Amino acid sequence: MTNPITNAAALKDFLAPVVVGADILAYSYVRELNRAYGIDRVIVLASKNVKMLSESRFTDYRYVDDIAKGDNLASTLEGIAAELKAANPACVPLILGCDDVHARLISAAKTRLQAAGFVVPYIDFDLLDEITQKRRFYEICDELDIPYPQTWYFSCDSKNPDPLMDPESFPYPLILKPSNSAQFQEATIRGKRKIYEIEDARELIDVWESIVASDYDNTIVLQDFIPGDDSAIRTLTTFSDARGDIRAVSGGVVCLQDHDPTALGNPLCIMGEREEAIIQCAQKFLKHTHYRGFANFDIKYDERDGSFRFFEVNTRAGRNTYYMSLGGVNFVTLIVREFVLGEPIAYEEAYRPFVYCCVPPYVLRRSIPNKDFLKKLLGVLKATDEPYPLHYGPDSASHNFWASVMYENQIRKFKRFYWDTQGKQLKE
Repeated sequence: MTNPITNAAALKDFLAPVVVGADILAYSYVRELNRAYGIDRVIVLASKNVKMLSESRFTDYRYVDDIAKGDNLASTLEGIAAELKAANPACVPLILGCDDVHARLISAAKTRLQAAGFVVPYIDFDLLDEITQKRRFYEICDELDIPYPQTWYFSCDSKNPDPLMDPESFPYPLILKPSNSAQFQEATIRGKRKIYEIEDARELIDVWESIVASDYDNTIVLQDFIPGDDSAIRTLTTFSDARGDIRAVSGGVVCLQDHDPTALGNPLCIMGEREEAIIQCAQKFLKHTHYRGFANFDIKYDERDGSFRFFEVNTRAGRNTYYMSLGGVNFVTLIVREFVLGEPIAYEEAYRPFVYCCVPPYVLRRSIPNKDFLKKLLGVLKATDEPYPLHYGPDSASHNFWASVMYENQIRKFKRFYWDTQGKQLKE
């Protein structure tokens, strides 16, 4: 059937978005689809009740047990596509995921989902699988002269693990993380953390043994710890066309990240800042891999030599990609224009002054030690319209109540995971 969506005016009647996940990105999709196109129904698939989404007037919230297990997601989506087509044969379903596991599952089932009628704005699985393995990512960085931290790799397959080098020989502190984040997320590991901050050889041995004994059978990565607080971290979001050319870009300084061990690395406050060196490195990577769609790069400034060191690429919009909308480009319009409307997209930079912020100002004041930096941040925050992605005036009072609960709850979380630990990672 011919795509009935030939222009933006038809989107409200024919586009049927389906979001997998129930986090900040999920709601960012919902609000920005409504803001850009007036779409007032987005199917959201989740395994638990996250009230800021389930209470939204713009969501059709559905529970699916074990959504990320085996064939569950693909078969569920096929059923939804059939349901949508039965109600409106001319509708165009669009699938959007929220984390690395979702991106991997959707990409792996891409041909199957397209056959069911979905628009699938994700790269092919072979490329996704290649570049999300950190060892391969760093090999490509080497080829393209993109800086990254000093790195060691070890297989922790329980049947045939690599021997760990003399633990006393490493420089401490170290960062330990999985090469395959999606597989690690699904593994059962004693004392699991998203990223491990390793203080000494004894802790390294303990963590190593816990991972080897688990069902994670891939590689782990040990990395030099780059000095600096959260404000040394940078984020960059790009959207590129089928040739790998950037069509839109935004990024900034991660003023404060989540310090909950299960969510470490998720930025909670970002101030827009353009760094040409970062953009150039990302463009080389995207062009080299012929990457199409959203990518999100994690980077840290290394004050020791003035370089920006790349950690990884996330093959999807990031949890915080709403900041691109704050910077001047509604991020969902890029997906729709490229993958649904097939329009050429002129190059845009989304660096209108902004602060993306998911915590109360009290948390910023108590957590950021550089008072000059804090003063600048609070000034830009005050001038930013709707810096908190979960607050959206047109949505229901119930939605905005639960969004406020999550916002204020950050005070309790920072007390437990940051202030009471003097900034050290909580290890239980």
